Amino acid sequence: MNSEQRSPTARVIADSISEGGERLTTLEVQLHRFVLAEFNTHRAFSRNSASSRAIPVRREIDRVRSTPAYPLEWPAERRGMQGGAALTPPEQAAAIMIWDEARQAAIAAAERLQALGVHKSVTNRLLEPFMWQTIIVSATDWDGFFIQRCSPLAQPEIRAAAEAMRTAYCASTPRDLGAEEWHLPYLQADESLDLDVAKRVAAARCARVSYLTHDGRRDLAADLALYDRLVAADPPHASPLEHVARPRHHDEPVRGNFRGWTQLRHLVLPELPTTPRSHR
Repeated sequence: MNSEQRSPTARVIADSISEGGERLTTLEVQLHRFVLAEFNTHRAFSRNSASSRAIPVRREIDRVRSTPAYPLEWPAERRGMQGGAALTPPEQAAAIMIWDEARQAAIAAAERLQALGVHKSVTNRLLEPFMWQTIIVSATDWDGFFIQRCSPLAQPEIRAAAEAMRTAYCASTPRDLGAEEWHLPYLQADESLDLDVAKRVAAARCARVSYLTHDGRRDLAADLALYDRLVAADPPHASPLEHVARPRHHDEPVRGNFRGWTQLRHLVLPELPTTPRSHR
């Protein structure tokens, strides 16, 4: 049984502030897969996350076997959305054992489906309750998320993620950007690239979270080829382009979910629908 407890993590990838004082921050977050739906209700966010449809089954099985996600707390059942008092230590030990039995059963079933030739987009779903989820998230409006999800009333797993995000956000100092400068996640200080190339590379690297390939290696040709595939797809895969942005010009319409910024998505693919904006 592998019941080593881990907690969600967050780190700032890019942090920028415009001349108008609008701050745009991109974080890379790892949280429990089973609270992803709650995370995704916050429409002020632009986000991309690891995809069960894209990651090979064997890789997901290895992750669930070596670094599984366990609930952070084991409260007793009671009416309402908040759990009751914590189970006793023997009860918690029994609960962890049952959770592990379910994990092992999910792995065994996934291996059987894989052997049968079932596509990963189906097989990986069995493993999701036991996964860690990697997310890239960018936003200008964070207060609503922090107020709601750092609350003691929030589920412990998303609360821990929100607290890690708030800590990383508050500890970061945004970089001043001029009117024609760009917020470019995953671009490194030693990379001197033409601006058009830099924008495409940044968008492609944000897209790579779907495949969990952020491993420190850099391949500009592969990044540019991925960007071309994102834009040329039918329909285009536009969401990674939302993380790349510049301060909004005064004569530009308000588009997208960032306050005071224009996303690359809306310059490259202006015909696509605008993402609804909400402070929730």
